[in-house]
Amino acid sequence: MIEGIEFLDDATRPVAEKLDVQPHQKAAGRHLRMIHNHYKGNMDQLRAYLDQVRAGEGSVTKLKDMAEALPILENYRRFGNLCGQHCRAIEMHHMIEDQAIFPHLLDKPNGLKAVAERLIAEHKIVHALLEKLIERIVALFDDTSKESFDAVVEVYDALDRVLLSHFGYEEEQIGDALGYYGIGV
Repeated sequence: MIEGIEFLDDATRPVAEKLDVQPHQKAAGRHLRMIHNHYKGNMDQLRAYLDQVRAGEGSVTKLKDMAEALPILENYRRFGNLCGQHCRAIEMHHMIEDQAIFPHLLDKPNGLKAVAERLIAEHKIVHALLEKLIERIVALFDDTSKESFDAVVEVYDALDRVLLSHFGYEEEQIGDALGYYGIGV
């Protein structure tokens, strides 16, 4: 647990029944995976720089500048939102899902309602972790101690683990349903 963020147990995730989809109906799920891959790329960039700082090959100042320069964070600052001033892209992605995709799944059979409700709950955890990560990166700029750096890495590791698991679960559980029910991504 990270300072008041309660994680959900992946073993309690509901599972939707498999749908009999046609090949052309898989396009929406592939598009969702492509969007997720963009976010994974941003996370990989940040991980690489955290590893450089840990190895003594980078500075905390450059880490902050690099983190703030990521397209995902720049988009977030530019438009603002409920989560604060960073990570707008993931927030927008989840907001689109919460408002334009999941409502269509909430009235579908085959366990999709329970899956959509779980995904909405997971979005709240992802956003709490995004806020905490930025908070700790900003704190690191003022306190460049090993402990402060380790606090950033702790949240990054949790966010990376939660986000990757969330993306995989979402793709597996609703990817085919998007095409099957004609829900645009």
